[in-house]
Amino acid sequence: MKSFIVAISGASGAIYGIRLVEELLRTADTLHLCVSGTAFSIIKTETGIDWPGKSDAETEKNIRKHYSTKKINYYSETNLAAPIASGSFITDGMFIVPCSMKTLSGIANGYASNLIARAADVVLKEGRSLIISPREMPFNAIHLENMLKLSRLGVKIAPPVPAFYQRPKDLNDIVDFVVGKILDAGGVKHSLFKRWE
Repeated sequence: MKSFIVAISGASGAIYGIRLVEELLRTADTLHLCVSGTAFSIIKTETGIDWPGKSDAETEKNIRKHYSTKKINYYSETNLAAPIASGSFITDGMFIVPCSMKTLSGIANGYASNLIARAADVVLKEGRSLIISPREMPFNAIHLENMLKLSRLGVKIAPPVPAFYQRPKDLNDIVDFVVGKILDAGGVKHSLFKRWE
């Protein structure tokens, strides 16, 4: 059984995380989703999708309805009692897409102030796969040093940088390429773009 953690933190590019969840649902038996409070407002601004409910259960219901599945378990970023906060809870890895510089810094410096950073800390300490997609431009030296620190710990750094050799016809093709490269970094098979031959 395949089980992944997906976190969407408060950075522009929420569409990548939304599309990643959609694609992972094709192969995963369960997805554990954590969305930061800031990310919810960015998702609404950038995509028009309005997930938050009056409770975590209602938010989970809205997310499941959006994806037409019950395979998603949603956890608030403040829920440090969630299963994904424990190393004894087994998953096949974690994706943080997009990853804000605040989230990246928290993970790089062991400051688990919310569930996203705590789950990432758990994934690291348990030696599981962690893929982050930092969304900032340009990077400053602090951003780069934090990424280097994480890369040396085995974290895959996959910023959302599109390529054009597949000759994208629209924005969806660009999003699919980026999400496909993120999935590649996590060792997840897909057919989102035509590979170079």
